[in-house]
Amino acid sequence: MNWMSNVVPPKIRSFLKKETPENLWVKCPESGQLVFHKDIEANLFVVPSSGYHMAIPGKQRLASLFDGGTYDDIATPDVPSDPLKFRDIKRYSDRLKDYRTKTGAQDSILLASGLLKSLPVTVAVQDFAFLGGTLGMAAGEAIITGMLRAVEKRTPFIIFTASGGARMQEGMFSLMQMPRTTVAVQRLREARLPFIVVLTNPTTGGVTASYAMLGDVHIAEPGAVIGFAGARVIEQTIRERLPEGFQRAEYLQAHGMVDMVVSRLEMRDTLARVCALLMRTTDQPVAA
Repeated sequence: MNWMSNVVPPKIRSFLKKETPENLWVKCPESGQLVFHKDIEANLFVVPSSGYHMAIPGKQRLASLFDGGTYDDIATPDVPSDPLKFRDIKRYSDRLKDYRTKTGAQDSILLASGLLKSLPVTVAVQDFAFLGGTLGMAAGEAIITGMLRAVEKRTPFIIFTASGGARMQEGMFSLMQMPRTTVAVQRLREARLPFIVVLTNPTTGGVTASYAMLGDVHIAEPGAVIGFAGARVIEQTIRERLPEGFQRAEYLQAHGMVDMVVSRLEMRDTLARVCALLMRTTDQPVAA
């Protein structure tokens, strides 16, 4: 028991609790340092001292990317919310309702269009806060809608990935989103429009096995875990110790799977340069 519980009267104690937010300080997972929550929000959820990249809410990521923080949301088609009538310790439909209330989003993918340094772009953000960013029917449909919208409007398509893989509650319907999104990537290629993937922590499972590794350019945030199966599963399977930093963004860049590792604080400028360069290239005829 602390002094507040022992000494302060209940009415005053309840008032003090209301006036003190629970998330006033945020602990850096890497250094253990406590950082004032407003400071870390102002720094795009990057810990100033250690450079550790914490998870950033999808809407704040979008606001930090577009000119003036303004963008247009893109509506996605409705899909069956619980095709298998799945239930474990609770109904899948109830679980979806809980996450929709918690995040304010309909599913794990947010779609938006707007200007990036005056260049029109179409952007998808995978939010790990919604059921671990898992890929289900709604997420797959959103990604396909975003890619087709980019083809229609002749814009680059940028996706920020963050996922634990396919959504088990939807079974085969979830797995089918892997080939469906792959076909949509081909539509971008046929239209000669840039497909840029920003790999954030973590990007794993079926997402890595499909659209996350099909980009024209792969950019990763520092320290992001990127892979299909987890490191522990791989070690148990091959019965060997994995190299230091295995599946981290920097390791994958050194081995040719990632083109760039870019801090979130520099991501907007980097994406603007890449999009401008690729759009100038793709709009010109290819020399014979």
